[in-house]
Amino acid sequence: MKSISFKRHRFPADVIRHAVWLYFRFSLSFRDVEELLAQRGIDVSYETIRCWTIKFGPLIARRLKRRRPSPSPHWHLDEMVCSIGGKRMYLWRAVDDEGEVMDLVVQRRRDTEAALRLLRRLLHSQPVEPQTITTDGLASYGAALDVLDLRHLHRPGRLRENNRAENSHLPIRRRERQQQRFKSQASAQRFLTTHAAIYNTFSIQRHLISRPTLRRFRVEAATAWAAAVA
Repeated sequence: MKSISFKRHRFPADVIRHAVWLYFRFSLSFRDVEELLAQRGIDVSYETIRCWTIKFGPLIARRLKRRRPSPSPHWHLDEMVCSIGGKRMYLWRAVDDEGEVMDLVVQRRRDTEAALRLLRRLLHSQPVEPQTITTDGLASYGAALDVLDLRHLHRPGRLRENNRAENSHLPIRRRERQQQRFKSQASAQRFLTTHAAIYNTFSIQRHLISRPTLRRFRVEAATAWAAAVA
């Protein structure tokens, strides 16, 4: 894997990597990251940090995604309403039954065409074929699956079984509040795609595992990050 080049940047590569990690890993604003770096004696403006996240965030996310194991074949799809640039838009997301964020797409509509776009992205990008596709009761999913001849995999309208997708919206809501809503469709798509890859790497359901297992998972996540930003 080709190394990421940090040439022609005034600050050392370690500072840039750490700033990008802080911003996407935690619910922090650019000004929060600026202040945290200032506490370590690093004087960098929040605008510079913003430029770093735009330039290096998507690149790191793609490298992290390539290192992830294959997701489960049991897919959960759901859509959530967002206010982006003062307009009502929909964030269509797919997770597996372990909570792994598989893909997402920001769209203006909540119809069959929008559902088709998400499903086609999933079928094109995922290394596994779905065995079940669980959704809410939105009829657009069934219509889209009919077009793709996948209706036999559909498990519609089972809200309790789709809690996995519903609960996965919570980190997005926290970031949406922190950033005082997204400013444009393109910037929302870029940020959320990058955030998803980093969230997948570092998200650990610590209440379900022992302390030694937690330490092992943290080491594995740190190793994956170090390889992705090398």
